[in-house]
This record gives sequence, structure tokens and C-alpha cells, in this order.
Amino acid sequence: MTASSPNSSSTSPMTIKDGLLSAATWLASPNYNVRPIGLSIDAIVVHNISLPPNEFGACDTSGTHYVKALFTNQLDWDAHPYFQTIKGAEVSAHLLIERDGAITQFVNFKERAWHAGRSSYLGRPECNDYSIGIELEGSDFTPFTDMQYDRLAQVVSAIYEAYPKTRRHLTGHSDIAPGRKTDPGDYFEWARLRQLVSDATKNDTPSHK
Repeated sequence: MTASSPNSSSTSPMTIKDGLLSAATWLASPNYNVRPIGLSIDAIVVHNISLPPNEFGACDTSGTHYVKALFTNQLDWDAHPYFQTIKGAEVSAHLLIERDGAITQFVNFKERAWHAGRSSYLGRPECNDYSIGIELEGSDFTPFTDMQYDRLAQVVSAIYEAYPKTRRHLTGHSDIAPGRKTDPGDYFEWARLRQLVSDATKNDTPSHK
């Protein structure tokens, strides 16, 4: 498993080029496929994840973050009892934002990540087809960090610039899969994020190709 980083400054405006986020470390996931022909990227879905549940920063014996191991099909199912309950899962997100604000990209934005499952947004099924999935390291029971909000706002601003149809279509996993999913949870501050995105959109001038 190899990773590469663009070495972008966290204070510089984020950019998206050829489906890759400038501020993210690239770690390829095999869990993706081609988006359906003719569909535009026009929504952003926010999730939370922690492995084991409610534990942050946990790593395997090689030092690989458990979430990263999951998204790259490298998770040792015997490393924790909870992992047996998700054994064989093949999932991914486009991005993971850790508690310290570090960003990893697993799937090119142009491709279809496997983050939403059975889902519907504004009456349209199969959200994976047309959305970008962003996982925040966290849980339904813990506030997210200031750095996560700051970085997420910058990411969303960059996505809005690169994929204008996503504007006004920022939603949560619980909204597209009600009754099945609860994340990003009650501790997630939507109003705070939207204000930060508004500020970032005014102050940053991201570019894309």
C-alpha cells in the first residue's frame, strides 16, 4: 500500500485538478467504479466513521489507520471483535478527514466511490452515482474538531468551484438513507459548516482543470 502527498499548505486555497484534491494525500482504493454515462457530479455527502467505533486514530500493527485499511481492503478482520461484524465489506469514500485535519483521497472525484449504499436524494436513487463522499473521523456521540470544520469547509469550497452543480446540495448520510444511517450525527454543526463554506468561498479563489 503506497501513498503520495501533494505537500500542500493547509493555509493555501485548495484546488482540484483532474479529479484530485491538492491538499490530500493519495491512497488508492480498489473499491470504485465508473460513474454512469451522462450523470453530473451534483451533490456532496458528509459521513462520520471510526474504527473500532468511537475510537479515533487507532492503527494496525503496521501503523496503518484502521479506516484507511478498510477503504483499501487491507483490514485485519481478526484485529478487533467489531471487525468480524463487517467482515468482507468493500467500501470507500472519496475523502477522509482525520481529527487533526489530515486529508486522504481514496477515489478520484471523477469515479464512483462506494460510500452511500442504498440511498436517495431529492427523489433520485443511488447517490453514489452522482455524489462525492466525505468521511470525517468521528462518531455520533462526540463533537468534531475545529480543524475538521476548517478543512471540510475548504474542501467543500474547492468542490463547489470544480463542480458547480454541487452548490446547494450539501447533505448528510442520514438524510439520504434515513432510518438506516444516522451520521454525521447530532453533534455535527451544519450551520457552522455552512458559514465557514461561505467565508471560504468569498476568500479563496480555487482553480480546476
